[in-house]
Amino acid sequence: MKEREFWKIIGMLKWDDVEDDEAVVEPVVKYLVKKSNEEIFQFEEFLAQKLYALDTKAHAIEIGEDAYVNDDEYFSVDSFLYSRCVVVANGKELFDRILNNPSDFPKDMEFEAVLYVAQEAYESKNDKEWNYVSPTDYETYKNVNGWL
Repeated sequence: MKEREFWKIIGMLKWDDVEDDEAVVEPVVKYLVKKSNEEIFQFEEFLAQKLYALDTKAHAIEIGEDAYVNDDEYFSVDSFLYSRCVVVANGKELFDRILNNPSDFPKDMEFEAVLYVAQEAYESKNDKEWNYVSPTDYETYKNVNGWL
C-alpha cells in the first residue's frame, strides 16, 4: 500500500452521521476486509506514522479546552491522541496544514474510532484476534523530539 491509497481509504469515512462513529468508519472497515492482511497492517502503520508526527507539544497546546499547559498541570494523553485522530481522519489536506501550522488544530474535537478500523477489518476477515503491533508508537509523548 502506498501513502496515496492510505489517504484514499481515509477519504471513504462517511461523515453523514457524525453522532455514530461506527457508521462513519464502516465503509473503511468494509474496504479493508477485502485487502490482504499485509495491506491491513500497512494501513495501520500509515495511521500510526501520521498520529506520531502530530505528537508534539506545539500541537498539544492547540487542541482546545484539554490543551497541554505545562508539566505541572493535568493533561489527558488519551484526549490528545483522539484529537490527533480528528486531524488524520479528515484527510491529507487538513493533516498537512495542521502538521505545518499547529495553531490551526481543530479545537475540542475527538475521533477515537479511527484507531480501530484496521483491527476490526482484520478480525472480521480472519475470524481471529488482532495481534499486529505497529513499529511506530503513536501514544502521546512517544515522539520525544516533538516534546523538547
